[in-house]
Amino acid sequence: MKKINKTTKRRIIGRSIAAFLVIYSMISMIAGIVIYNGQFPRYERHDMDVSAGLRYEDLEEAYPRKLVSFKSGENLLQGYVYGKEDAKALVVVVHGLGGGADSYLPQITYFVDQGWQVFSYDATGSFDSEGKTTKGFPQALLDLNSALSYLKTQSDTKDKPVLLFGHSWGGYAAATILHYEHDIAAVVSVSGANSSMEMIMEQGEKIMGSFIKLQYPYLWLYERILFGKAASFSAEDALRHTEVPTFIVHGKEDEMVGYHQSSIISKIRTLDHPYVTTLTIDEPGRSGHMDLFRSKASMDYISEVNEKYREIYDTYDSNIPYDVKKEFYAKIDRALAQDLNLSLMEEINSFYLKSLKDR
Repeated sequence: MKKINKTTKRRIIGRSIAAFLVIYSMISMIAGIVIYNGQFPRYERHDMDVSAGLRYEDLEEAYPRKLVSFKSGENLLQGYVYGKEDAKALVVVVHGLGGGADSYLPQITYFVDQGWQVFSYDATGSFDSEGKTTKGFPQALLDLNSALSYLKTQSDTKDKPVLLFGHSWGGYAAATILHYEHDIAAVVSVSGANSSMEMIMEQGEKIMGSFIKLQYPYLWLYERILFGKAASFSAEDALRHTEVPTFIVHGKEDEMVGYHQSSIISKIRTLDHPYVTTLTIDEPGRSGHMDLFRSKASMDYISEVNEKYREIYDTYDSNIPYDVKKEFYAKIDRALAQDLNLSLMEEINSFYLKSLKDR
């Protein structure tokens, strides 16, 4: 048998390692794409007959709205305009992932009641907007950029000061949009993530544990392919250089965007900045991702509703017939279930008023 010399052996080993790395990278890239896309499906409208949310059909008479549409990339997005055209400013509401504009009807109607004109829209892949998927976290940023550009072309909104209000996915977009050249009077970001990759890694670790760290380079590369430079933007970088009054709100018990993890507030709460204000909500049981918006009366009522629903759940051994669910939700006081934390909303409204006064 012919003996393999050391040089040949090193070449074989080197080629084997190179082949392994290529195969590993290909498999990891495919896995990264699957993981990434799995976090951003399309979200259809919720079945409001089996939900405790506010229904626009119940509010239509008191809060008429105009339907509009605008393009974001290749997709046509559905927008909604509320309030009087002679309002002193325009509040743009940016919704969270998994919902749509109507998921924030309590906040929208509150702002209308304060005398603001309000513009909301369903993001790409959400509710009544086009898009096979929600595509990715930076899509919220691109959609908001398109929305603000659209508003500047409309006679009833182009001259109004713009006040941004975003929650979660929308909170990330509302703060991070400050990287772009838009004339914004004030920003309120609630429960927002600092950057796309931080949020993806936080959620990925909950699903896959530490293994998600090995996928970071492939997730990062895929996102850059999808979104280009927009994928690199963070709220922290925008806020450190902004001259736009910005109010960052986050709950200590947030189970979705961890207060000490991917949140904007974790990066800037110690920042001494004349234009940036932060608010940490730490009331036990009412400082999570969504419940920070709810009044005490709402939380008490929801607890009662959940107890009754649990009884039905146990009665049908977790397989509740649709008609039974529908009958149950028909009896719910939706206004009470969605009653807002007025202390928080009034603080936000006061921030808007002060920001306009100081312009």
